[in-house]
Amino acid sequence: MSSRSPDLIPTSPSDDGSPPASSPSGTEAGRGRARRFLGLLWPAVAVYALSAVAHVLVLSAMIRPGGPSVHDRLLAWDGGFYLDIAAHGYPHGLSYGADGQLVGNNLAFFPLYPMLVRAVHAVTGLDYGTAGIVTAQLALVAGLVVVHALVTRLYGRRTATITIVLLAGAQPMSLVFLMAYSESLFLALAAGVLLAAHRRAWLTAGLLALLAGLTRPAAVAVVAALGVAVLAHLLRERRVNWRPVAGLALGCAGMPLYLWWVGQRVGRADAWFTIQSAGWGTQWDNGRAIWDFLVQTLASGDGWVPVSTAVLLITLVCATLVTWRRGTWPPLLVYGTSIVVLTLCQSNYYHSKLRLLLPALLFLIPAARALARARTGSAAIALVAATAFGCWYGAYMLTIWAYAI
Repeated sequence: MSSRSPDLIPTSPSDDGSPPASSPSGTEAGRGRARRFLGLLWPAVAVYALSAVAHVLVLSAMIRPGGPSVHDRLLAWDGGFYLDIAAHGYPHGLSYGADGQLVGNNLAFFPLYPMLVRAVHAVTGLDYGTAGIVTAQLALVAGLVVVHALVTRLYGRRTATITIVLLAGAQPMSLVFLMAYSESLFLALAAGVLLAAHRRAWLTAGLLALLAGLTRPAAVAVVAALGVAVLAHLLRERRVNWRPVAGLALGCAGMPLYLWWVGQRVGRADAWFTIQSAGWGTQWDNGRAIWDFLVQTLASGDGWVPVSTAVLLITLVCATLVTWRRGTWPPLLVYGTSIVVLTLCQSNYYHSKLRLLLPALLFLIPAARALARARTGSAAIALVAATAFGCWYGAYMLTIWAYAI
């Protein structure tokens, strides 16, 4: 496997040090760089535009007359927490219900996404809701660009394009990437870490990992992937280089920094974990809750959402296991597998699991590689059908399903 894609290798002078005959001026070289940049950019932008239009059209069609608008739906559930943080900041302590019981509050949500929403609001003058949606869209475009560049380096351009189609359109719950949620930002940062690590830009990878740690607790998977990349590099080089070590140390700082800040603000070291447990029932249980859900649902479940969730989760786990037999780049393998383990081994709402798995990437690779080998017509039919299902599934969960996703 080549560590660099021809699409990403800059042109260089000829061996005698003179510029190439076809590039007699800096203007021509600049045009070449612009063409290469557009070549990297346009597939992601096209996939974003087509998938976003498809999601919005299906969502609009599924909204009942007189119901909340598309704009309101894109701000639902966790979006309200993020927008409240952007507008008013964090509370100063724990929160309690009318019965005196501890309840969750905004401190459970990491700060980078609402900070960016506030910045977009300040720069554009948009209301916080629209600013939240715009922030998510910009992050999604960036994420698709970076994922496309990463997968191009690993498997080629055709596989990369198919991967981002599956990512943005065909995944069940991929509609969440368009919502005022932090999934699209986390995707962009996590993929950025992997791409930077593959290019051995260690300090960039460390900085992006730090930012991922300020976005979602799943940044543990990002740091683990960066650690594997750094370790492999050090073993290959057989000497200690300060840049990869410094990058890893920097990347480890994000999540602990926020957890420490919450502890200081509340006055107890375990404050964030306490809030998560009280508000969302989230705690590590080694997969007991999801195992019980799968067994009960497959044995006697009769509702569309639990049955489909169970089947899709099993499918994604099987696809993840397939990647362990296909020579997957180890940091990507560790990142994606860690996301799956973190999602399935914590006790929280089963109907949020597919949404939490969105940025994992790994389980999309076997399907993308298989479709890349198929005939263009067959691959196109499969992608259109998968995207139609993914758009419908997300719209159903946002309009018909009564509970948070």
